[in-house]
Amino acid sequence: MKFAVVLAFAALFAVAVAAPAAPEATVLRSDSDVRPDGFSYALETSDGTSKQEQGELKNAGTENEAIAVKGSFSWVAPDGQTYTVNYIADENGFQPSAAHLPVAPEA
Repeated sequence: MKFAVVLAFAALFAVAVAAPAAPEATVLRSDSDVRPDGFSYALETSDGTSKQEQGELKNAGTENEAIAVKGSFSWVAPDGQTYTVNYIADENGFQPSAAHLPVAPEA
């Protein structure tokens, strides 16, 4: 019984080692700007992945001080389709929107 378990583990290990590695992506563009009152950055890689984001300090110096963020990210899925998510993150929480995300029925 122990031999069968060891043999099964060895076979699974061999399959995992033999699996082709995913190609490495290289950075095509990387920009950033960090300020005391906000930030922005953008990143794009050779595999079709990209991300952009901007943040702004709201109500500076008050007890309601917070950062409001807007951004988006995209990637190419295994089926070849590019998916993009746009979002806002502020005092109302994280609010994503995208054509491929489900939408709750109207109340």
